[in-house]
Amino acid sequence: MKTALTIAGSDSSGGAGIQADLKSFAANGVFGMSVINSVTSQNTTGVFGVYDIPCDVVASQIDAVFKDIFPDAVKIGMVSSAEIINTIADRLKHYNAKNIVLDTIMVSTSGCKLLRDDAIDALTSVLFPIADIITPNLHEAQILCGFDIRSDMVRAADVIYNKYNVTVLLKGGHLANTSNDLLYDGNETWFEAVRIDNPNTHGTGCTLSSAIAANLAKGMDIKTAVKSAKDYITGALSDMLDLGKGSGPLNHMYKFYPNKK
Repeated sequence: MKTALTIAGSDSSGGAGIQADLKSFAANGVFGMSVINSVTSQNTTGVFGVYDIPCDVVASQIDAVFKDIFPDAVKIGMVSSAEIINTIADRLKHYNAKNIVLDTIMVSTSGCKLLRDDAIDALTSVLFPIADIITPNLHEAQILCGFDIRSDMVRAADVIYNKYNVTVLLKGGHLANTSNDLLYDGNETWFEAVRIDNPNTHGTGCTLSSAIAANLAKGMDIKTAVKSAKDYITGALSDMLDLGKGSGPLNHMYKFYPNKK
């Protein structure tokens, strides 16, 4: 069995972060491992606290995984401080980690800011250079490229790609009428999907990026990995799971335990 490691924050409600990643890994056929760098107090209505894990503990977790079960892919999720970002980059470079998927989490689905201002520079200067692909949504991409991108995703992806020299999956989940995603590596590849009328989107970015990592772990090329992950997230949204009082989670295991409507 292929293996994948998630380095991210814990979501106490189970819909995003480490918990979503591990469910996504399992659903996509790889053995999941985790390094927790932050503990969040959150549910479907919002994020109420973020508590960072000491850097030496983050480093120790990474060391423990790589010295025993070397992961075939690594997904990096929420990292709230520059210190933790530098720690993660240092250890991943030490082990020459492969197939690194970076989900550029800056703001939660509920609108809570998850990345400190001083960490944005560290994210782009330290983690972007070691990533094989980054997966910003429209809001995050706008921060990275500096202009309103809704009318020109190709231009935005091109700016980010050339500025940071990294393959970009620009997610279109916040578009008005479609959910088309753009993969850009100097050439554009579109992944089209109908827009699903589902208000429960908690953890969609975490789930998509971890599915991509799982597919890379299994030996898929990036385009195939993204296509398969896109199909998976579409299925999880279409299952129409409805939990909680806010924007609820997806059914990561819809293929095995579909929501009974």
